[in-house]
Amino acid sequence: MPEPRRLPIDAQSFEKLRNAGAIYVDKTQYIEKLLSLGSFFFLSRPHRFGKSLFLSTLQAYFEGKKELFEGLYIAEREEEIARWQRREPWEDSPVLYFDFNAKYYEDYDTLKKRMDSQLREFEKRYEVKQEDDGPEDRFIYLIKSIYQKTGKQVVILIDEYDKPLLLTLQDPELNEANRSLLRAFYEVLKHCDPYIRFAFLTGVTKFSKTNLFSGANNLKDISLLDDYTDICGFTEQELTDNFMPEIERLAKAQKSTVAKTRATLKKKYDGYRFSRNGENVYNPFSLLNVLVDGLYSYYWFSTATPEFVVKYLVRNQYEVPNLEEGIEIDVDDVQNFRYGERSTVPLLFQSGYLTIKKYFPKMNYFRLGFPNEEVRYGFMKHLLPIYSHIEEGEVGTIVREMYRALLVGDLAQVMAGVKTVLGGIPYGNIPKLEEGKPLREYYYQSVLYVIFYLLGTYVQVEEVCATGVIDMVVRTTKRIYIFEFKVMTAGTPQDAIAQLKERGYLAKFSKTKRSIHLVGISFDEKTRNIGAWEEEVLERLEITQ
Repeated sequence: MPEPRRLPIDAQSFEKLRNAGAIYVDKTQYIEKLLSLGSFFFLSRPHRFGKSLFLSTLQAYFEGKKELFEGLYIAEREEEIARWQRREPWEDSPVLYFDFNAKYYEDYDTLKKRMDSQLREFEKRYEVKQEDDGPEDRFIYLIKSIYQKTGKQVVILIDEYDKPLLLTLQDPELNEANRSLLRAFYEVLKHCDPYIRFAFLTGVTKFSKTNLFSGANNLKDISLLDDYTDICGFTEQELTDNFMPEIERLAKAQKSTVAKTRATLKKKYDGYRFSRNGENVYNPFSLLNVLVDGLYSYYWFSTATPEFVVKYLVRNQYEVPNLEEGIEIDVDDVQNFRYGERSTVPLLFQSGYLTIKKYFPKMNYFRLGFPNEEVRYGFMKHLLPIYSHIEEGEVGTIVREMYRALLVGDLAQVMAGVKTVLGGIPYGNIPKLEEGKPLREYYYQSVLYVIFYLLGTYVQVEEVCATGVIDMVVRTTKRIYIFEFKVMTAGTPQDAIAQLKERGYLAKFSKTKRSIHLVGISFDEKTRNIGAWEEEVLERLEITQ
């Protein structure tokens, strides 16, 4: 019986992974690429994409831990790299590894305390006496002192540089305080350039118009470069080269073929693209968990859902159905998150909810969309509790009840579920610009869209036909529901159904064999819920007339 292989589930430490004999998808070729390009770098990638593992790999390399790299790409290239860098192979350097991936930054002291604890650790390790209180001054003194003591330039690695900002998006004052502290801290990279051998920063977002990196303008952003598109994540070829025994075992567990299993993995977990012409990559966290458990599930969203993104989306009144149509955005804008503005799309892209689907070189813009099924479904499921008071654990129960009702054509039960969701929207979740006003139609439309998507139906908002635009169409295997929305001051459910008929919307469905259900809904501006609704089921003769 073959010895079981260890997969690097949630691996953060390169040294630990290698010493444990776990499978390592070799990314060390990027070390050579980076060294040939420069010395100061920034990389943006979503959570759970292997940024920390890559930083740990860099740490081991610059600490000269040659034995950990046996059999890897860089081991064969190190002598040549050392030659053109005019140094000895595996020359070690002092490494300062800062980790800002804390769970909470709930008060003004949290970030400063985290900086203090890490600086204190380095001061103790390198026997440097603390001379200043400010984090940036201590940082400068630490770097210069280490250089003077050892005669070696310092390597600086910073993981999740933006976590103190992302976790305080809902608190502008605290966010600004953290930003000021970080700005001064990162400016040290510029001030200490002669004493730094290499620097690499990672995060989810690239903040713009905050001057966060104004003093550290020597950082090279590699986030959207084709040469680094799969620096994190797994390509299709890497699956073939590294995980075929596990894929075969998964196929057997699912009573399927290897080809069908790979197609399912691709549909659920592949599709991330981080550059103009780069290759798609899989989410490594989800993929590894599937291969270990032998089960398809939504792993990324169960452990790494960036809730701040969804709250930011609701606060900025973003029309969720637009995400399915594909969002177009200039290349220059996609990587710049402007805090305080309605820059929802860049945040959705950088956090992993959206990815590049196509690049248009002539006009230099991207079309963005959901990368895969895991992200699409997890996003919708997580969005519902943010809109409403419903606990996340209750979403599944409500959806199952509504799904059973929809299968048998019991629209009354479905509408009761919709009322429950809409009735749970607390005033605190109403977008600020809408407070004290009747909710506009798009808000109801977004919530209904999410609900029907979670029911497993094909749902289309603003569906275009020859004679106009239908508010929403929901398709099941046996039925097609055509919705028209009104606010109560603008019309009744009967008016809505009459509009569907008068405008000739039914012609689009004349060839279907499924039953057609016209649904008129009027929303009550005072209760912010469904005021009345009516359903009319058409015979085939009525559709074709």
